Amino acid sequence: MGKKMVNDILHSKRAAKRISIRILQYTVMILLSVYLVFPYLFMVNRSFMHASDIMTLPVKFFPPQWTLDGWKKMFQQNNYLHYTFNTLKIVGFNIIAVPLSASICAYGFSRLKFPGRDFVFSATLATVMIPGVVVQVPLYVLFSNLGWVNGPICMTVPSLFGGGAITIFLFMQFMRNVPFEIENAAMIDGANAFQRYALIMVPLCWPIILYTLINTFSGGWSDFYGPLIYLKSREQYTLALVIYYDSINTNVAMEVANVRMAAGVFMSLLPLILFFLYQKQLIEGIQIGAIKG
Repeated sequence: MGKKMVNDILHSKRAAKRISIRILQYTVMILLSVYLVFPYLFMVNRSFMHASDIMTLPVKFFPPQWTLDGWKKMFQQNNYLHYTFNTLKIVGFNIIAVPLSASICAYGFSRLKFPGRDFVFSATLATVMIPGVVVQVPLYVLFSNLGWVNGPICMTVPSLFGGGAITIFLFMQFMRNVPFEIENAAMIDGANAFQRYALIMVPLCWPIILYTLINTFSGGWSDFYGPLIYLKSREQYTLALVIYYDSINTNVAMEVANVRMAAGVFMSLLPLILFFLYQKQLIEGIQIGAIKG
């Protein structure tokens, strides 16, 4: 009887310890979440304030009077819908071009045999080690000589070349795990390489395609560096670039601070919606490179 009581006490202590650790973990995560999300909520609330309320002291977290004035000015006076359309043109092209070109490259590396295949793939993967800033000047000179500067073509045509070595690598890792017997059966039925790629491999690669689509959209939607270098006229600006230029003028930014806050919220809405809709697929896509292969 005494031994059983001792075991029960030890079991209770271990259970209490586990519960205490779990409570501590959740407390830390909740506090960290509040700390990280507070600036975003602060921006959202200020987007619904009058500009005069934003500049008053003490600082107010909630709007004294809720208004859509900042949102109306953003679309009516600043014409941000035009710059949104400029951004969507670039992003719309890239979300098709990147998965398509990357999957074609990966199919050749993973399923076809040709002389120098391994060397070409190694050279492609080695480009990851080259800092982007190193090739920025040669790229600008190349695009300038081609007459592509001050237009979206500088940010779209390069997507037709695989979308980057990492994207090709992820597709290749996924394709390597597709059984060769499926393709062999199609070859017996007379399917050529393109038919096997389009009718067999592409449908099976939908998880990594979706992951690439979301990543390409998020990267293109928030891209600031590319438009800053290649776009010269305001008519061609993307949303991220026009928000930057409208914000660096201190006097104007202070006078229409609610418009700046509304623009920041608007800029974050689409990536936020995509994340909540496809967070499971994004996590699975991140695991592909580590688990597959």
